[in-house]
Amino acid sequence: MAKRILLIDDDALLRRSLAFNLEQAGYQTHTAASAEDGITIAISQRPDLILLDINLPGMDGLDALKKLRNEQRFPVILLTARRRELDEVLGLELGADDYVTKPFDINVLLAHIKAVLRRSQTAEENQQAEIIQSGSLTINPHAHTAVLRGEPLDLAPREFDLLYTLASNPNKVLTTDEILNQVWGAEYFGQPQVVYVHIRWLREKIEHDPQHPQQILTIRGVGYKFQPEESV
Repeated sequence: MAKRILLIDDDALLRRSLAFNLEQAGYQTHTAASAEDGITIAISQRPDLILLDINLPGMDGLDALKKLRNEQRFPVILLTARRRELDEVLGLELGADDYVTKPFDINVLLAHIKAVLRRSQTAEENQQAEIIQSGSLTINPHAHTAVLRGEPLDLAPREFDLLYTLASNPNKVLTTDEILNQVWGAEYFGQPQVVYVHIRWLREKIEHDPQHPQQILTIRGVGYKFQPEESV
């Protein structure tokens, strides 16, 4: 069955051309010109992925993302003509799975769509994965939750995937390329800064002293290692 994609963008020409290209690529496509209409369609149609423009009239894309996150765990790729990194980082912290900056090549967008859909499928398969207990840290892939010292961690989807990947390989050094492949997909090879940023965010959330980490360790020149809390 064809994957269903919802495109939310106020640019009528872009909606028509992008919907055509997505359908040519084998996707079933729905479109909306406003965040409000897009949320209504998302709730009724339950798409497999949402392409969401940030700069929408009325409710903007970031507010729409918050609303969507309250409804269901829809995979979301942000589309933005704004080149300020703040928008992109804020969107990812709110729970977006990826972003693409306008103007974009359709083949680049299709690659991002495939990567996000693949990760979404992997997340569903992870429902069969085991719960990880590492000292006072509990990671539950079934509920997609992480609890540290009795307090739930507020993790964006990529942060959770990164933490689960590291914790699933205790005391094993994972290279940056291995992490990119497992968490982001092969399309991100050559972009190690993505890993660096997310490692920093994770350390800020789970380490007693992020400047001197005890669990997510940097192995200089190689990659990263998760050291279980009980062995610290």
